[in-house]
Amino acid sequence: MKPEITAPPVERRYTAGAVELRAEGDGGVRKVRGYAAVFGKRSSNLGFGNYEFYEIIERGAFDDALKDDVRALFNHDPNLILARSKAGEGTLAIGADDTGLWYEFTPPDTNAGRDLVESLKRGDVDQSSFAFSLVKSGQTWEETREGEKTVVIRTIKKIQRLYDVSPVTYPAYPDASVALRTFEDFQRTRPAGEPEANSNPLGLWEKRLGFLIK
Repeated sequence: MKPEITAPPVERRYTAGAVELRAEGDGGVRKVRGYAAVFGKRSSNLGFGNYEFYEIIERGAFDDALKDDVRALFNHDPNLILARSKAGEGTLAIGADDTGLWYEFTPPDTNAGRDLVESLKRGDVDQSSFAFSLVKSGQTWEETREGEKTVVIRTIKKIQRLYDVSPVTYPAYPDASVALRTFEDFQRTRPAGEPEANSNPLGLWEKRLGFLIK
């Protein structure tokens, strides 16, 4: 019997104030440009109660994923395609600099493209998000205490696959089921006999986010 192969879960994260509409050239061609991820900074607190969970993305994390088949979507909706990069070619430009993972495209003359342009002009949309997956070797975990709180820091070192970059109307709460699974993996790898800093942080998540956990 062949062993079952399970693909890494897809996760989504967002950045605030990181997408804008620009006019370039004499013809004023409009470009949408944003940062889907920022390097070296703690994320917002993804935990609950006395348990705090942060993520940090290292520089170089996307280096092996920039040639993936990546879409630009509006609100991560596959029906609202804005641009696409196939092996680094196409209507979507993506890259990494000292700040983070950037993307740029000319909005298409479609309902989704026109709606996005209007929302950017009005300032109703100014956030970005990206969808990705990684393997255990592409991340490290650290648990510490800061005052009365348990602090867990997940450092993302290498993205296995980049699926999309998305301007978003309202940033979705990070994928609760994925966060729970990855924290459980971390708990299982704690050295034997080492006490837990929080008796049941996962229980706190389940109480508040149970309706999101599949």
